[in-house]
Amino acid sequence: MSAQILLNGLMLGAIYACIAVGFSLVWGVLNVINMVHGAFIILGGYLTFFAWLHFKIHPFLMILPVALLMFGLGYVLQRGMINKVISKPVLTTLTLTFGLEMILYNAMNLAFSATPRRIALDMGLLSLGELLVPVDRIASMVLALTLTGLLYLVLRTSKIGRAIVAVRMDRDAAALMGINVAQIYAVTFGIGAFMAGACGALVAVVFPVSTSLTGLFLGKAFVICVIGGLGTVPGALVGGLALGVIESVAGYWLGPQNAILIGFILMLVLLVVRPTGIMGKKGYE
Repeated sequence: MSAQILLNGLMLGAIYACIAVGFSLVWGVLNVINMVHGAFIILGGYLTFFAWLHFKIHPFLMILPVALLMFGLGYVLQRGMINKVISKPVLTTLTLTFGLEMILYNAMNLAFSATPRRIALDMGLLSLGELLVPVDRIASMVLALTLTGLLYLVLRTSKIGRAIVAVRMDRDAAALMGINVAQIYAVTFGIGAFMAGACGALVAVVFPVSTSLTGLFLGKAFVICVIGGLGTVPGALVGGLALGVIESVAGYWLGPQNAILIGFILMLVLLVVRPTGIMGKKGYE
């Protein structure tokens, strides 16, 4: 039973890491707490669900189109609105993204209603000795880890990735080196929306999608950033896997209704004893 709980936690944690990595990147690079991130995830899930329902498109084939669409939306929102207040205090950008979240939340309620929807793939079960694992969850876990790994490679090896890291480390020095900081901000926000949309497509396979979950996913992204460390892909991965395992164990021993509470308690403890998180560095808390 313990092995089954651990495996369930790791599968859940991989999706959590994908949920948080875009949020963490935007917060770390732009110093913007992106309150619309949870709504981006749900919108990605809705788009994937209706493509599957009406056009019979496999949800995994919708990951890239949905992610690219969300990238465009994120880029336009940042370049057209958020960038105009990016130098203002954090409360200003927080209020703006909260307002955008409310607009998107109510627009989705109007367009799709708040009825939970889930893509039922019925891909069967995989038996690993005494372990029983739904194949759709395994596929979602692998794809979530792949997306997270690809983002890490982009940040480490590509020209745009190195520019993003440079802006995160020192915005003024990056500008002096010829980097267009405003453009990097817009691309980074777009990447955050890209990851949210891709994750939304995966979430729709594993969980019911509903606008009521926007706050839940946003809260989990906060917790993961605190656990793993802000602004780094490895931090989001470690934080996501840790939260998944913690919730799986807590759900078994204390009941699923208390699993979320344990994660938030851990976040509060870490804020006191280690505000940089497990993988974070001093100066980025």
